[in-house]
Amino acid sequence: MLPRLYAITDSQKYGDDFWGSLRKVLERGVKMLQLREKSISGRDYYEKALIARQITKEYSALLLINDRVDIALAVSADGVHLPQNGMPPSAVRKLKKDLIIGFSAHDLESALFAEKEGADFITLSPIFKTSSHPHAEPIGLSALQEVSQKVSIPVYALGGITWEKIKLCYKNGAYGIAGVSLFLE
Repeated sequence: MLPRLYAITDSQKYGDDFWGSLRKVLERGVKMLQLREKSISGRDYYEKALIARQITKEYSALLLINDRVDIALAVSADGVHLPQNGMPPSAVRKLKKDLIIGFSAHDLESALFAEKEGADFITLSPIFKTSSHPHAEPIGLSALQEVSQKVSIPVYALGGITWEKIKLCYKNGAYGIAGVSLFLE
C-alpha cells in the first residue's frame, strides 16, 4: 500500500540547506519522496540520488526518481515518476517489474493512459493555482473527483494544495496528497 503523503523536491524551494529541508519533510511523517532535478547534469543527479537514497532509508521512506529510470535503477530507488511526455510505464515495467511507477496526469485522458500502461499511481495537477507552475490553469476539484472515480489506481492531488485544502481533496476522491512546498510549511 502506498503512503498517503508524497513530497516532491525542488532545489529552489528547499534552499541552500537542501538536505536539512529534505530531512524536515521526512521528520514530518512523509513516507514517499520524489527527487526531482531538472537542471543539473546526469552525474550530479546521480550523486544527489545516492545521498537521497541513504536518507530515505534512515526514515523508512520510499524514494522515487523523477523521469530518470537509469538513475532510479543505479541507486536502487523504490520507483520512478514519469512525465506525461516521457517513457511509457509499460516500457519501464519491462526493465524492472517491481519498480513503483508514478505518472503525471493533467486530465482524464492522461490518467486513463497511465492506468492502461501499468502505472501504479498518478499525480493529478494542478488542482489549484500554484506558484510552481504559475501559467498552468487549475483543473479543480471536479476533475479530481471525475478522475478518481474513473481510474482504479491511486490518485494524488497536486498543485496549490495547502493544509486547509487537504480535506477538500480527500472529499473529492484523492487517495493521497502530493506537494512541493506544502511539507516545508
